[in-house]
Amino acid sequence: MMTAEPQPRFLVLFDFDETLVNENSDDAVLQALPGQQLPDWLKNSYREGHYNEHMQQILSYMAEQGVSRDGIRSALEAIPPTPGALALLHFLQGHQQDFELAVVSDANMYFIDTWLKHAGVRQLFRKIFTNPASFDAGGRLVLLPFHAHSCTRCPDNMCKQVILREYLALRQKERGSPFQQVFYVGDGSNDVCPSLVLGPRDTVFPRKDFPLHRLLKSEGDNFKANMVPWSSGQDVMDCLKKIVEER
Repeated sequence: MMTAEPQPRFLVLFDFDETLVNENSDDAVLQALPGQQLPDWLKNSYREGHYNEHMQQILSYMAEQGVSRDGIRSALEAIPPTPGALALLHFLQGHQQDFELAVVSDANMYFIDTWLKHAGVRQLFRKIFTNPASFDAGGRLVLLPFHAHSCTRCPDNMCKQVILREYLALRQKERGSPFQQVFYVGDGSNDVCPSLVLGPRDTVFPRKDFPLHRLLKSEGDNFKANMVPWSSGQDVMDCLKKIVEER
């Protein structure tokens, strides 16, 4: 009888923009535009909570301005990683028996996939939860919302808490047991909602002095996980190293 492969004990979830990469990819891709910036009418068309729709308009405008697929790809590949992010990922690569990795991001699949492949780390992630995006026959990058949800905290196209809850339930069913601990690495206000579903054994790594860090401090008893602020991927790596060594 064959024995089952041992399952990773821990789940590590990463946001993408300003967490794995040191910029917002939606802003960075504007470098591919002839004038490197948007006209005021387009900037001013943004409505609170409807960022995904706004980005759809931006991508259409870029196609109208003659920005090619290669131009978009080059702009994405030029985005620098966050300090220490690649060192952290290489550490996790050496401990794949311990850690399962996923990305949860309100960017889009083309942006994330392109950058991770260029950085040589795409294969480390079991799952990427993000907005679908693909090029149509005319060369325009078409962006769609990830899902619909009823959470009042989150933008209309994505609630990361819903994603996290569903994934944890699915993986528990598939694995036959829950993860021992969940780690969440993020920076932004839309990372608060998933952080609140984690328990006292879990850890949230908010980027120091970014919105997630500030907002979690004001959540009080709603927030039950441990909090370890980070400035570099090295900070996250130091914490995860200790956990691996404790076994």
